[in-house]
Amino acid sequence: MWALTILAVIAVGVLVQPSGYLVFLPVVLGLALVLAFALQLIEPVRTGLVNRLAATFGGVLLILLVSTAVMAPLAFASGAAL
Repeated sequence: MWALTILAVIAVGVLVQPSGYLVFLPVVLGLALVLAFALQLIEPVRTGLVNRLAATFGGVLLILLVSTAVMAPLAFASGAAL
């Protein structure tokens, strides 16, 4: 899941104009969380579901925090507004 999040962040960085970074990074967060939850529900082992989801969500948030710290100055330099 973390690798998919990294790939999605790279896709945003390559395909989206810098002024749109702050719009699409929350979309990546939402999609990653929904996909992680769906993948965990598909798995037949229910033991540890909360721990696995917490680890996944924590990793996704950390990845997006770092990517936002890198991309936000680029977005603001290109004229993005909050």
